[in-house]
Amino acid sequence: MIRSDTRHLYLQVIDRIKEDIEKGIYKEREKLPSEFELSKMLGVSRATLREALRLLEEENVVTRRHGVGTFVNPKPVFSSGIEQLKSVTNMIVAAGMEPGTQYLSAEKVFATKEDKEKFHRDDLSHVAKIERVRTADGQPVVYCIDKMPEEYIPLDKVRETDSLFRLIEEYTHIHIQYAVTHIEPIGFHEKVSSILNCEPDQALLLLKQMHYDDEDRPVLYSSNYFRADQFSFHVLRRRV
Repeated sequence: MIRSDTRHLYLQVIDRIKEDIEKGIYKEREKLPSEFELSKMLGVSRATLREALRLLEEENVVTRRHGVGTFVNPKPVFSSGIEQLKSVTNMIVAAGMEPGTQYLSAEKVFATKEDKEKFHRDDLSHVAKIERVRTADGQPVVYCIDKMPEEYIPLDKVRETDSLFRLIEEYTHIHIQYAVTHIEPIGFHEKVSSILNCEPDQALLLLKQMHYDDEDRPVLYSSNYFRADQFSFHVLRRRV
């Protein structure tokens, strides 16, 4: 029975389930007791329990499979704040793993209307498009699509580096200073999920980032698909 306090019951349920996971009562990928059993154990209504489970799923603590049950998600291996512009390589190294890159394609393609708008260049005719899979100890964890004006990077040198930032800076002397990032949680992706060896119900985190130089010019646009069971991102917010 959860302890009574002044908070809403569903918040108490969330804390209790998290505590039980931390203590190892419920292990990673293990199925939780049924809603009937769990609500009885915690002394709350099934409506309260469902609200708690819904919020736990939003936090990626659990996954609910319709008609099957609720399962504990494994803890992310890689975690990073998004206040600093850290590379995927640095995140993998910080976790004590060996980073790697599998190049799928590096080509010059016609710039779309959307590309011209993103880079604020009506005269943009072609962009360099690079597709890669980033690995940790040989296992695929991130699918990356990068676009930039074709003159910013030597495509024949791309496969020789793990750092597009460094290659762009060496080739053009343009220094990438910051990025504007949008994070979108997405479900199963027909192409990316299979490349990253995801389960059918496994979520992805899509980070869309436009990188700018020290003169606020857009340089590189990235769409990076992260396995949500492997990566977590957080941000430090200060009171103003």
